[in-house]
Amino acid sequence: MISRLTGILAAKRAPQILIDCNGVGYEADVSMTTFYQLPEVGQQLSIWTHLLIKDDSHSLVGFSGEAERRLFRQLIRINGVGPKMALAILSGIDDQQFALCVANGDVAMLTRLPGVGKKTAERLIIEMRDKVDALVSDSASPSLAVSNHSAASEAVEALQALGYRAVDAEKMISRAQQQGEAAGSASQLIKLALQASVKR
Repeated sequence: MISRLTGILAAKRAPQILIDCNGVGYEADVSMTTFYQLPEVGQQLSIWTHLLIKDDSHSLVGFSGEAERRLFRQLIRINGVGPKMALAILSGIDDQQFALCVANGDVAMLTRLPGVGKKTAERLIIEMRDKVDALVSDSASPSLAVSNHSAASEAVEALQALGYRAVDAEKMISRAQQQGEAAGSASQLIKLALQASVKR
């Protein structure tokens, strides 16, 4: 089982990255939390991974830290929460924020995440309440901006991949673009859009 990869970041287009490990390229889907912590293309990185095995495919999911991977593994064990929803949850909220939501029984906050309805949020709180303490770590690293001439379109596509409707994704990125600090950076646009979505 592939548990960790160390190599050169060959490409990144949210929510997928390509890592060159001694001439072998590994593709992995990552949460936006991990994506905007990535180094620039061509630099070395290490990520924790989880191997998803289906009848017709094997795919990797990558994480910036082991705590995020542990939380992902706990989430996909919950009835009604698949890998796609788990990644969407981790893209909109980090492990510490998730633990706080669960501890406080904050259904409203969880339902602001893409694909999470009231019943799913309540199920998350019930099933994760006794587990979040062991999952949370204080690991955090600053995000790095991504330069891309089509940052807005890339950000919209990434949000759609996370389950947002095209029209909603476009509105979210449009609002994020109004915050000038994010201009030209797809990862920062995505980060601001998701943060604004959770706070609303």
